[in-house]
Amino acid sequence: MNIDIMEMVRVFAVGGGICVIGQLLLDFTNLNAPKILVLFVAAGGILTALGLYQPLVDFAGSGATVPLPGFGYSLVRGVLEEAASEGWLGVLTGGIKNAAAGITAAVVFGYLVALIFDPKSKR
Repeated sequence: MNIDIMEMVRVFAVGGGICVIGQLLLDFTNLNAPKILVLFVAAGGILTALGLYQPLVDFAGSGATVPLPGFGYSLVRGVLEEAASEGWLGVLTGGIKNAAAGITAAVVFGYLVALIFDPKSKR
């Protein structure tokens, strides 16, 4: 098993940097969490469409693909790939095909956590 410490540092630094930006937006702007979520996903999609997010993914790997901008990256990358091979139909189906595994995992693990623990609604 070969562990690359510098890769771990890059992943942690980029993923942590994205989280720091989100926290700074929460602390110093009037944006709430849902608005920041949309902002991050849209920013990831726009940067991917402009070709600016792929170098960050190449540099940081999961540090760039796991946080919220990575979801926008995944959607737009899927659309671009499917549009190139399937045409206009790919524009409609590419993002969903590319992000389906992540969405499914979030739903399944969220359900399992809800079964294991005793969730209570906030009042």
